[in-house]
Amino acid sequence: MSTPRSVALERLAYTLAAPVLAVAPNITPDSPVNQVVQLAGAAGVGGWFLACRDGGQGSGRKILRWSPLVLAAAVDVAAKSTTGWGPWWLDGLLAASWAAAGLVVLPFSRHARTRHRPALGIPAAQLQPAPTGPPPAPDGADLLTRDARLLWEAAGMPARTHIVSATRHPHMQHDLTIVLRASETGRPITGLTEAIVGAAFGVSAHDVTLAEVAIQPGRKGGPGWMEAHITPDANQRRRKKPTDQERWTDKVAGPKGGAPGSVLVHKSRDTVRGVTFYRAKMADPTETPRIDLSKVCRGLELPEDDSCVFVLIDGTEFLISAFDKPPLSQIFTATRELLTPDAKGMYVCGFTITGQPVKTMVYQHDKNAAAHGLILGVSRSGKTQYFAINMAAQSLNGQVVWLSTVRKDEKTTVLGKYIDRQGSNALWMARQLRAANALCEIRAEMPWPHDGQPHDYKPGDARCPYRQLNIYADEFMTAAQDALFGEFIQKDGDDLTVTGLKYGIGFNPAGQSPFAHNGFSTEMKDNLRQNSRPITFNMGSPGATRKAVEGTMENAFDVPTIPARYSRQEGSAIERAMKGEAAPENGVSTGGVAVMVLDNGRAVLMRSLYADFDTDLAGLFPDEVNRLTDHEIRELEKRGLWFDWNEPVRPGEFWPAKKDDDEGESDSEDRPRRRGASGGKRRIKSGGRRAEPQVTSPRQALEAIKNLTNT
Repeated sequence: MSTPRSVALERLAYTLAAPVLAVAPNITPDSPVNQVVQLAGAAGVGGWFLACRDGGQGSGRKILRWSPLVLAAAVDVAAKSTTGWGPWWLDGLLAASWAAAGLVVLPFSRHARTRHRPALGIPAAQLQPAPTGPPPAPDGADLLTRDARLLWEAAGMPARTHIVSATRHPHMQHDLTIVLRASETGRPITGLTEAIVGAAFGVSAHDVTLAEVAIQPGRKGGPGWMEAHITPDANQRRRKKPTDQERWTDKVAGPKGGAPGSVLVHKSRDTVRGVTFYRAKMADPTETPRIDLSKVCRGLELPEDDSCVFVLIDGTEFLISAFDKPPLSQIFTATRELLTPDAKGMYVCGFTITGQPVKTMVYQHDKNAAAHGLILGVSRSGKTQYFAINMAAQSLNGQVVWLSTVRKDEKTTVLGKYIDRQGSNALWMARQLRAANALCEIRAEMPWPHDGQPHDYKPGDARCPYRQLNIYADEFMTAAQDALFGEFIQKDGDDLTVTGLKYGIGFNPAGQSPFAHNGFSTEMKDNLRQNSRPITFNMGSPGATRKAVEGTMENAFDVPTIPARYSRQEGSAIERAMKGEAAPENGVSTGGVAVMVLDNGRAVLMRSLYADFDTDLAGLFPDEVNRLTDHEIRELEKRGLWFDWNEPVRPGEFWPAKKDDDEGESDSEDRPRRRGASGGKRRIKSGGRRAEPQVTSPRQALEAIKNLTNT
């Protein structure tokens, strides 16, 4: 770039004037040169004064323009005032500094330029040729819309439609949305499919989605308009690396998915507990979730056979929990703190898959009555373990416990040390139920100390003269079918479930079926269900467990599955079959895992607390065993119902005593009645003599005549 002439002249002036400023004051102090320089400096000071007084735009530029003259006069006066050249050649240094300062801030002459002068080195603007291309569309459409229209017209304007606009999706090369309208005003768009749009734009029909056009200000809508989303890039990414929402929509929420019509709310991970939560809800709030857990697992690529995936339904929302390890395979040890009931009679009996405590009741605080219990499960499923924690909680609440079983075993014998009474045969159970029903009559007449009048049982009332009594009948189904005492057991059990609550007596039968043909009458089951929280352990198969739970519920909700064992899937079953390898045996027992039906009818899966029978259970039970009052025992003795219930059957205890006849029969013991093949009753043969049938109806009389005449 060339140097302007004004700049070159200014630099030359600084260079020539610097020696003069240094030499003239020292050689000829009175020379006219010094006077001229000082007068120029005075003129510069006057210019400064005028610029400062003006204070307008350009004042700084004016001050800078007068600065060389003022500084030159200052150098001349300083050189004239010093002796000789001054110390360290000060006069020469000042003159050289003045010249250097002028050269650094050059060009001063440029400060005199005004805005109408163009800057040096900026090329002049040149006219550019007009861009070449197709003429703009009449409606002002952009290039993308015009290109889309060309493809649409080449396809023959499918379904007699016209492209109104085309919009490219952000950060996508080939994805776009086109807005279509019918070519004829007032005609709906018919016959347009994803395949037709895909063929026009050269993409797959699966990459095209048709949708209605929303009415917007300035644009119509309705059947004559349609929107087509063409997304080949997004679908390719969705197939390879889908997001959680996309995977749920494609694999789970579809019509053939595991939860049709649902929407994923969010997915979260709890690293401490090793669980992934999928919270979802129904898109239509009026629909009920229909969950197929196996399909959900396949859609989410989760293992479906390792007992680590559970579903919890709450109205229109549901939660799917996928654990890294079976959550209910761990053991929850029972403690006195957990088993001690609160003011409402509730205590912790187990924990759910989510780690939440599950509570059950030792009495019904809201109904002001005792509580029944219904415990179901096959052998070795955990019923006796649950007996232990339930009895401990009731004993800690000051209640009396009786336990009867059909056969003697180790665990029930151990429990007998910490409760009032325990026995192990059908006769003992029948006597237990008879005494409990008699206690209802006794307690109905027991006066309360505050007013001397009898009252119904009120749990937690210190004025109540008796304790709550809890009757346990293990294997009640088997006992109710006993040939000798089954009839008495079932009848007294039915009566106790009806009348026991108001007198502080709760009935807790346990068995392997809650249905009438197995010993549970409909009346008994209804009373047990309404006044307890039924608990069902493993019933042998998921189907049997589900059926048993539904039999204890008013409405059939989704019932969790309890497998035979908890086991994780290891490797591929197909590969093991091809190699001839055995399946891994890494199962964990599901003993203690149960389904509890809560008050609202919802079934929850839990694992009950574990009471170790190999150790001392005294830490769970109170120090002293709770027993009946002396008044109750005296009244039972008057009725002949309080004695050692392990004794043989007493004469006349269950059946009328039979007197000796004239033929010399010596046994005076009563004879039990057995159930006949037709459901009736008949006497047992004794001494080769046939008992005479009792005739109470014309039909029985006819049958007796036939038997006598052998017809």
